[in-house]
Amino acid sequence: MTTPALLPLSGRRLPPLNLGASAFPHHRATLRLSEKFILLLILSAFITLCFGAFFFLPDSSKHKRFDLGLEDVLIPHVDTSKGGKNLGGFLIHGQGHDEHRHREEEERLRNKIRADHEKALEEAKEKLKKSRDEIQAEIQTEKNKVVQELKKKDSKPLPPVPLPNLIGINSGEPADPDIREKRNKVKEMMEHAWDNYRQYGWGHNELKPIARKGHSTNIFGNSQMGATIVDALDTLYIMGLHDEFREGQEWIDKNLDFSVNSEVSVFEVNIRFIGGLLAAYYLSGQEVFKIKAVQLAGKLLPAFNTPTGIPWAMVNLKSGVGRNWGWASAGSSILAEFGTLHMEFVHLSYLTGDPVYYNKVMHIRKLLQKMDRPNGLYPNYLNPRTGRWGQHHTSVGGLGDSFYEYLLKAWLMSDKTDTEARKMYDDAIEAIEKHLVRKSNGGLTFIGEWKNGHLERKMGHLTCFAGGMFALGADGSRDDKAGHYLQLGAEIAHTCHESYDRTTLKLGPEAFKFDGGVEAVAVRQNEKYYILRPEVIETYWYMWRFTHDPKYRQWGWEATQAIDKYCRVSGGFSGVKDVYSSSPTYDDVQQSFFLAETLKYLYLLFSNDDLLPLDNWVFNTEAHPLPVLHLANTTLSGNPAYR
Repeated sequence: MTTPALLPLSGRRLPPLNLGASAFPHHRATLRLSEKFILLLILSAFITLCFGAFFFLPDSSKHKRFDLGLEDVLIPHVDTSKGGKNLGGFLIHGQGHDEHRHREEEERLRNKIRADHEKALEEAKEKLKKSRDEIQAEIQTEKNKVVQELKKKDSKPLPPVPLPNLIGINSGEPADPDIREKRNKVKEMMEHAWDNYRQYGWGHNELKPIARKGHSTNIFGNSQMGATIVDALDTLYIMGLHDEFREGQEWIDKNLDFSVNSEVSVFEVNIRFIGGLLAAYYLSGQEVFKIKAVQLAGKLLPAFNTPTGIPWAMVNLKSGVGRNWGWASAGSSILAEFGTLHMEFVHLSYLTGDPVYYNKVMHIRKLLQKMDRPNGLYPNYLNPRTGRWGQHHTSVGGLGDSFYEYLLKAWLMSDKTDTEARKMYDDAIEAIEKHLVRKSNGGLTFIGEWKNGHLERKMGHLTCFAGGMFALGADGSRDDKAGHYLQLGAEIAHTCHESYDRTTLKLGPEAFKFDGGVEAVAVRQNEKYYILRPEVIETYWYMWRFTHDPKYRQWGWEATQAIDKYCRVSGGFSGVKDVYSSSPTYDDVQQSFFLAETLKYLYLLFSNDDLLPLDNWVFNTEAHPLPVLHLANTTLSGNPAYR
């Protein structure tokens, strides 16, 4: 994480991997190979039939040996009227009858093989008479049949599961005309982002809004998996953009294919694709989303085939081969990646009745509970082969962040019955507050990073989500500390707002320091960029929901205006490379999480609280809402996978 090329995006990210045109075979060469294949197929069928005749035609000597082996077999006597001699309760069958039967069988087999030969020869003659185009068409027809059969196999119906009681999936329109106007502005920004993606990047993972073409990074492998479509679906739905939602659904139904030779990030595909598909299913009730989520989850399971059960960071969707990022400490897996699977995997077990997903994430939890933690802190790296910690680096930002978030949300999603998760969260937060939370000379509360025994006084944009997490977890805190954690959340929100307010563009940098006289300001050039990140706005929204302090809506509106002014281009929205420059250059990437998270949190910030109420919904780390699984649900109470 020391070079800009490896800096995280919505979680942890790496540079893109592109395939050239040479990866695809020439059409004409394919045709010649297909013709040869057909002729070889006909020839091999003919040879097979000939060998069948040689080996399987009945032979009198074989039958004689067979009869000799059976002629003295004693068969329990059932009925003495069937042509045998009764000898002490057993029958000895006569040979004459058997020989006649075998001759008839021989003749029948000869006739069948002769007919098969003639049929194969006729088919071969017919094939050889056909033109190239006809042969090509037949090949394509057969391919299509195979594809359809595979789709049928993968699309086997899942057991019916009653949906949880879904509350607040529509409207939320505010009565205040000023707030309503701001909400409509956010919706218009979503339409601008979506329309340009549809026009210039449709089916690609993301959009290059200035070059006006598709974009991808290696977290999605080398395939066009439509990440923006899947990530944006639930945002489209809650904004009432149902025509756009149906466009996305149609693409997913017809084009989203996971049987590709592509190496993907397990973490990113889980939070964006499985999370996005599950949220779209719960909101719309459309089965295709559930089916696709389960298909993809099955492709991720081989990543868990390690000596410890801690999954690899990456897995090939076709081969199931996994590996870790080359830059991670001594081949380690990353805490925020293997620790950010619980919500989605619990819902997968709930929807399928298959405990395998639940068992995988619970195994990770049990292993972590047994391990020693330096100063009560979880290091960011864990070796999946040895089960030992890697480098002792602890962060509530990149590499660590969503692990803590998912401990809290596992408890909330279980209707507050998963007390084990709540205890792990409380223990972790106490250690974080003791060792990482500090106050600057200027009075700004920040969360530093623990590296090799000392605290680095730097905070990342990703860490700003923690303000919302502290507020969300305040209710249910130990020792009646709800007020304390709500206040801590407010202080983090204030610090992160300062990081925005102290820039030229009023957009926050990737990371900012608290050294000497420098506070909440980026120092290094490679930390001055803004890539449409959501974490600060996410915290504003949670703080608004729990306090209704109008300053959070005001801060959110400042961010909305800055994004629209400095990140909007004619082809969508782009990140900027320097938030301290009055004429910044663009990075030319419209991130999928901009549609999934940033615009969703802004829209919710200017909506009433009855839109996706927090008593009924828990948001995954990509802002995909999943319903609380209340114990009153008949399916849940009888589901052994979840119990």
